[in-house]
Amino acid sequence: MYAVIEACGKQYKVEEKDVVFFEKLDAEEGKKVTFDKVMLVSDNGKVQVGNPYVKGVKVEGKVVSHGKGKKIIVFKMKPKKNERKKQGHRQPYTKVEITAIKTASTKTATEKETVAKKEPAKKTTTTKKETTAKKTTTKTTTAKKTTAKKETTK
Repeated sequence: MYAVIEACGKQYKVEEKDVVFFEKLDAEEGKKVTFDKVMLVSDNGKVQVGNPYVKGVKVEGKVVSHGKGKKIIVFKMKPKKNERKKQGHRQPYTKVEITAIKTASTKTATEKETVAKKEPAKKTTTTKKETTAKKTTTKTTTAKKTTAKKETTK
């Protein structure tokens, strides 16, 4: 089972127990993260494609760590002007381990288990006040007289 999700302005193909590097997320290490923007889900050959997102599907993950990526060098130069600028950059990332892909069918199965565990609550009955009000209406009918012309044929 795999899913294509949209996170941080990019699309990622994820499976359960995958480790994915996202752009920096606002979540502490060890906390759960859920991704609601699921664009495609494939489960044993059954593919669901969203328009733009699949309803009722969530991808859950656990934040493993935060860090910075490999250093890249940005070098800008304007020829014949003796202008050169060298700059380094390290992009921050969040390492996330995908724990579960929850579809609508797995949600209903877990909801049925939780409902079966709970005891039925006491039923409370409420009565409605009945109000009877008679409205008097007068009907006026107008009859239109129609006259038919008889055609004579010669």
